[in-house]
Amino acid sequence: MYTLRVLIPTLITFIVGIVLVAAIFIPRSPFREMDQHFSTYFDIVAAFAFILGGGNLVRMHGDKVYRKARDWPFSIVVLVGFLGTLIFGLLKLRMNFTIVPAGDYIGTGTWFKFIFDSMFTPLSAAMFSLLGFFVASASYRAFRAKTREATLLLVSAFIILLGRTPMGHYITGWLPDSLSWLDIPNLSNWILSFPNAAGQRAIMIGIALGIVSTSLKLILGMERTHLGGEE
Repeated sequence: MYTLRVLIPTLITFIVGIVLVAAIFIPRSPFREMDQHFSTYFDIVAAFAFILGGGNLVRMHGDKVYRKARDWPFSIVVLVGFLGTLIFGLLKLRMNFTIVPAGDYIGTGTWFKFIFDSMFTPLSAAMFSLLGFFVASASYRAFRAKTREATLLLVSAFIILLGRTPMGHYITGWLPDSLSWLDIPNLSNWILSFPNAAGQRAIMIGIALGIVSTSLKLILGMERTHLGGEE
């Protein structure tokens, strides 16, 4: 049973992976049609994954409320928010509890639109506002100039911060044209365009190589931990 449970998904992953890779380099029949079919199957599987995810969310927080575990009142908020949004979205109700005839569940005057604009958007803004304090705290710890690298990071961050505000132009705007490269906004743009872009590209190349490596391990069956088996 364990062999079939691992072998069948591994074979499916191998075939689909090889076909999708071949479809990129050989955009002709039958690979092009198979690519479209597999993409459609992926959307269907993803739809079931959303259902499983929602069911798992309800099960976990429902069990937490039943056992009155730690912070269980917050689970009630999660359940009410999730189920309320789901019901109003599926039923496509207006504020007067009539059904939207055209099926525009997020149109003006619907409960779904009200929840999105009056609850989800302000709560998202509040969460990102709180994240700003954590970012400031992390920046303070990271930018302490204890080493040469930390000093470079601190100076670069300071120049970029000043260059993104009018203060940077006020400080160095009086410089003559021959020294315009010392203007803080110009220095900020140079740091973002060259050292920062080079670092971002290096990170993106590393991420791409990691994705290729992980994908090859999955396609060739070398990585099977997601199937519940050994590597």
